[in-house]
Amino acid sequence: MKFCSKYVFLLPFVFLACKSPAPKNEDTRPNIIFVMSDDHTSQAWGIYGGALKDYAINQNIKRLASEGTVLENAFCTNSICVPSRASILTGQYSHKNQVYTLSDVLHPDQQNVAKLIQNSGYQTALVGKWHLKKKPSGFDYFNVLPGQGQYHNPKLKSQENWQDGNKGGKEYNGFSADIIMDESLKWLDQRDKKKPFMLMTHFKATHEPFDYPERFNNLFENDTLPEPVSLLDFDPATSGRSFEGQILEILAARWTNATREKSGRYPGLPFDTEGLNEIQIRKKTYQKLVKDFLRSAAAIDDNIGKMLRYLDAKGLTDNTVIIYTSDQGYFLGEHGMFDKRMFLEESARMPFVIRYPQEIPAGKRNKDMILNIDFPALMLDYAGIPQHESFQGKSFRKNLYSETPTQWRDKMYYRYYAHALNRPAHFGIRTQRYKLIFYYGLSLGLKGTYTDKASKPAWEFYDLKNDPNELKNEYKNLDYQSIIDQLKMDLIFLRTETGDRATDGPEITKVINEYW
Repeated sequence: MKFCSKYVFLLPFVFLACKSPAPKNEDTRPNIIFVMSDDHTSQAWGIYGGALKDYAINQNIKRLASEGTVLENAFCTNSICVPSRASILTGQYSHKNQVYTLSDVLHPDQQNVAKLIQNSGYQTALVGKWHLKKKPSGFDYFNVLPGQGQYHNPKLKSQENWQDGNKGGKEYNGFSADIIMDESLKWLDQRDKKKPFMLMTHFKATHEPFDYPERFNNLFENDTLPEPVSLLDFDPATSGRSFEGQILEILAARWTNATREKSGRYPGLPFDTEGLNEIQIRKKTYQKLVKDFLRSAAAIDDNIGKMLRYLDAKGLTDNTVIIYTSDQGYFLGEHGMFDKRMFLEESARMPFVIRYPQEIPAGKRNKDMILNIDFPALMLDYAGIPQHESFQGKSFRKNLYSETPTQWRDKMYYRYYAHALNRPAHFGIRTQRYKLIFYYGLSLGLKGTYTDKASKPAWEFYDLKNDPNELKNEYKNLDYQSIIDQLKMDLIFLRTETGDRATDGPEITKVINEYW
């Protein structure tokens, strides 16, 4: 007892000395959370300016931006949901991963970023919208919507009840964005806390029919929201645009039909245009679109907040890379259109914010040209995994702390395949200032195109410095001819460098040779 009493003051230090040291192989790599919405275009984020900047519900997006870095020039390489998601997973252009249109499939045996990160010792999970038809691979856990899924009382399908395509799943009671986040946080609670994790949380919002939870029913009820400058662009010939696009009147017709049929597909009905002229119809349609869209987006911001508070409460904020993005852009009345697909700015631009307190500066904006095929390369970099030989993108980790590599791209390649007469198949090139687009207008026998009828090939050229809203096609302006000639040469180079030129068959080769 004397011994004990004499040295009792030393006991805490003895216990500290005897405490097992952290294992040398403790995995301290950062956690990765990749949150993605569907069609939540930059115009509706409120941190990219635009007509709706003062109306977007974005408290938590703004928090991420203030604590992290915003990309100002992120773009998809094929602006449609399934191909963009496939590119984000595989790091490949559509011609490489062979996911060209909405009808294509990402096969489980294809290499993807989740497999590589999982194999390196991370726990991996996917919750929400998948949209790639076959069973997800590379994820220890998944619980995903069948196809597009439902906004209200959605089904989610897991390993236990998987069926390919739009089948299968268990019904959950509530609004999809709330359920998807709740299930994501549930997985975080149940994971193995000794391992780093990669979680992909994918919302259905803000995809058409732009639905929202009841708590936002009255949001903007008494407001008239501001309009984009090109809302009343009724005639493509006025701007020199070579296609009509998915004009707002198509959406008005869908709402009118849903009202008549009482289908329940769209929120906020009834809707009618009885007795209105063409300007009044377009303006009324626009108001409903943007109000529904921003209500749907408000549910996303709510749930991002839920994620951020969870990370704070669990002490995970500092060592977690969190990204919020959308799978592509979307027209919200610009050029009189809705939907995406085209290589115009509103459609091809991807909003993107990233926070990692240990490394990424807070409150910064980055203007480097980043592509969706770069996203998985960045995630591999944070996970300490060498870039895979199949990936065509590059990590932009250094770009995020102002050490942009000297050879970083100053131009990008884009191609859209799902040909329709009002949205022709096309490819193009964009630099920081200029954009050149070639509408070759062929379906090329691909699945998921809308017609086999060819449209007349056409060119469009925009000076984005003098015409940021792409209101005037300057392709025939002689003042730009030397620039256009150089862009055509650069476009050939990019098509060759990416491997797309090698896929050209005789049909498209003939059109290129005739119209180049």
